[in-house]
Order: sequence, then structure tokens, then C-alpha cells
Amino acid sequence: MAGHSKWANIKHRKARQDAKKGKVYTKLIREITIAAKSGGPLPEDNPRLRLALDKANAENMPKDTINRAIQRGAGNDDNANLEEVVYEGYGPSGVAILVETMTDNRNRTVAEVRHAFTKHGGNLGTDGSVAYLFEKIGSIQVKTSLPEEELLEHVIDAGGDDLIYSDSEAEIYCSSNLLHEVNDSLKEKGLDIDSTQIIMKPTTTVEADNELAEKVIKLIDFIEDLDDVQEVYSNVEFPDNFFEE
Repeated sequence: MAGHSKWANIKHRKARQDAKKGKVYTKLIREITIAAKSGGPLPEDNPRLRLALDKANAENMPKDTINRAIQRGAGNDDNANLEEVVYEGYGPSGVAILVETMTDNRNRTVAEVRHAFTKHGGNLGTDGSVAYLFEKIGSIQVKTSLPEEELLEHVIDAGGDDLIYSDSEAEIYCSSNLLHEVNDSLKEKGLDIDSTQIIMKPTTTVEADNELAEKVIKLIDFIEDLDDVQEVYSNVEFPDNFFEE
């Protein structure tokens, strides 16, 4: 049941995010800083900053903390020297792993990421080695009591492309460029938005048995615990009910 396996991936991604609340502020501050640096300090003119601020507000980040991050990005102090670096590699059984980082020291970060891959039966790849297996899209997670068919009508009407539905929850996909418009339209339709983000969605997936899934999870969790890491993506489809306690 590929649909159910994809939902297991979504549940796992959300569970990882919820379990790592201690890193949430740090990651959001870096994202706000980079967004303000690359697109300016005004959210109405900077969609990436607007999305970062939405996430920060959802996490109840203090306004002073948010404003300092924006000022750092728009200014020229040391914290604005952060840069985005994406690492690509292979996990156990050759599964594709994409690692998004923000760092002020590339040498430190690449050494830590390489060590993580090696320690867990994988290896760091070259630029372009696995990136082609992913596409950047908008992701909107909602809670809803609507039937799947009716929800899909709302999604298409709002400008979305597709969804995965399970147990009164859904992840809605759309073009990354239309994320805010689709999100706002769904809100106007009364849908309960749980989270809104831009993700790297695999275009080709690998179905994993329990043994491979365990190995991949250990690698992903180890990488995510690295200080410079923002997000980790893989093209693994986890077994149904794999994350059920």
C-alpha cells in the first residue's frame, strides 16, 4: 500500500520535528537570518521570510528574538556570515539522503556530515549525486473531517496539485512558488492548518523492510542532531505501521 507507506513517511517527519523542540528556536533563528539576508527584512516583499516568521509565531518565539534575527540578516555582523550548504549522500542499501545545513564553517560541517554517513553504513556523495531524485515543493499539513474527494476539490480550487490523506489528516502539495496563496485559500475555506513549509519531496522512492528502515532512521536522527543541520530528507518509504508504538 504505497499511499499508506507515504503517510508513514509524513508521520515520521512530523514526529522528528516534534521530538526535537530543543533545536526549533535555533533552526528558526538561522532561517530568519538567512531569509532576511537574501531577500530583505520586509516579509511582504520576501516570501521566504514570511514563511519563516509564520513558523516562528507558531512556535511562540518572542518578538524580540525574531526582530534580532531579522536585524542580523539585514545587517553585517558575524551572524550574517551564515551560508546555506546542501550535502548529498547514500545511506544503507544506497538510499538517497539530502542534508540541508546553515553554517559559518564549511570545513567543520562537511567533516561532521561525512562522519555521520560513514558511522551508519553510508557515504557522502558529490554535488548532484542524489539531488535529481528530489523536487522542491510546498507542503501544507491539515487536520480535517472532510471526505478525501471533497478535500481534493478544495485543494485543486486553491491551486494545489495533490494530497496524501489518512485518518482525518492530510498533506497537501503545491508549487513552492504558490505556497502562500494556496495556504491562505485553504484557510479561507475553513481548513485547520497544522504546518506550512517547503520540502524536498522524492520523485523516486525505495520501499524499505523493517531492518533497512531502522538503519535509515538511525542515520537520519544522527545527522539531524548535528548543530548545523536544518533538514534531512530521504527517498525511503517506510513500512506500514512501522512507527506505531
